[in-house]
Amino acid sequence: MVALLGALAGELVAAGVTRPNIVFIFTDDHSLQTIGAYNARLSAFCRKQGVTPNIDRLAARGGLFVDSFCGNSLCSPSRAAILSGLHSHANGVRTLSQPIREGVWTFPGALREAGYQTAVIGKWHLDKTPAGTDYWRLLNGQGTYWHPEFSGPDGKEKRNGYATDIITDMSLDWLRQRDTTKPFMMMIQHKAPHRNWMPPPRYYSWLGKVKVPEPSTLFDDYAGRMSPAHNQKMEINRTMTMDGDLKVLEPGKWGQEFNRMSESERAEWNAVFGPRNEAFFKAKLTGRELTRWKYQEYMKDYLRCIKAVDDGVGRVVDYLKEAGLEQNTVVIYASDQGFFNGEHGWFDKRWIYEESIHMPFIIRWPGVVKPGTRFTPFIQNIDYAPTFVEMAGGSIPDGLHGKSFVPILRGEKPADWRKSVYYHYYDFKGAHNVANHYGVRTERHTLAHYYATDEWEMFDNRKDPQQLRSVYAEPGYAKTVGKLKTELNRLRGLYKDTDADEGARISKP
Repeated sequence: MVALLGALAGELVAAGVTRPNIVFIFTDDHSLQTIGAYNARLSAFCRKQGVTPNIDRLAARGGLFVDSFCGNSLCSPSRAAILSGLHSHANGVRTLSQPIREGVWTFPGALREAGYQTAVIGKWHLDKTPAGTDYWRLLNGQGTYWHPEFSGPDGKEKRNGYATDIITDMSLDWLRQRDTTKPFMMMIQHKAPHRNWMPPPRYYSWLGKVKVPEPSTLFDDYAGRMSPAHNQKMEINRTMTMDGDLKVLEPGKWGQEFNRMSESERAEWNAVFGPRNEAFFKAKLTGRELTRWKYQEYMKDYLRCIKAVDDGVGRVVDYLKEAGLEQNTVVIYASDQGFFNGEHGWFDKRWIYEESIHMPFIIRWPGVVKPGTRFTPFIQNIDYAPTFVEMAGGSIPDGLHGKSFVPILRGEKPADWRKSVYYHYYDFKGAHNVANHYGVRTERHTLAHYYATDEWEMFDNRKDPQQLRSVYAEPGYAKTVGKLKTELNRLRGLYKDTDADEGARISKP
């Protein structure tokens, strides 16, 4: 197989066909709402404040997918789906603690067989090191924002500094030292902007005097939804921690991340946040005013982390131009799932609801993707693997759940492209008490089944884009419910997902 692919690669070169390099910049928990290039709740604010200028420029010179979805909105499951092209039940990673099932195909090996160098630096968040990858330096577990440790084939090493900048530095070092006779796949995988949202010193004061727009649903009472929405533990007002998340520390007390800092680094942090904390203690905020304060501080730190990521995107894109690689390198920016930025009063992800299931996907492919394109077909994270392999001229195995969307990138409109996406979440016993559920999202509707309690929700996303009122039981939607259940059953059969049958027995709250 390797020899055959090598011969094919040789034929492509002889025919004057140049296979592109691929740079995949991947973050953790970055929402659509906080990217200026999208038309989402906070996009205009982010454009005005300059939160994502480099990411926005990438979209302007390439394109973005309006409807890119995950099939299980949780870090490790999404990463496994991206690597394998399979939904969670098939690749084995349903929650945060499971490895990819032994023997499951993943795309780095296919690219390597096709003659590509492959490298991944940063957050991995899966049990095993990346099979088929030539070079890796991986954060241990979630990793830390300050002075992180990386694991590689030669063991562990600690790097001093701020994780986002270090990951960018290490990625640029690899690009400069790579084998220039081969095309490459560089995966730059950031910890940011994952909880607990520690920004770098250069942005401690940025946005300090700015008010982040509140969502209209910040004080949602969940009246129009079933019991799972009421029983979750992810509300800003009662779940977000004062010390770990919001860094409201009494003088002389430091949390785990702060203990990694040097004395001078803590002093630099305290010079900015110390007066804020003193003012907070004096204000004695309660009720809605406390929630509003928490929302502002959470969002500012979240955006500060994203601003640092955006700096790194700019550095990578600048390097590609300086090195003469810009025209033959595909640059992709994506994140592992969506995230709640105060909508429904929440942070985190996990749900089939819009803010959680939507993933950003921005791509610049010179000569292929027309600048400023806004792609409207549905894609999912299971599509990334076959797409990367087709870009590289490699061999895509049979049996994947995902499909390459290279034809869509080239401007084609495949007649058989999906009109719905399948979703299944499994981690009820995780940190936020979100009930296990599966469901389907179509152009207009979302249907969800919370199978442990046999509750259903359906939303008309056109009439109710904020998903405040389930219309599942309304007589006027009975035919639509029937059609969606038929489609849901079709997708479960197509993907051979019987996990919900087991889950109904073992995962009751």
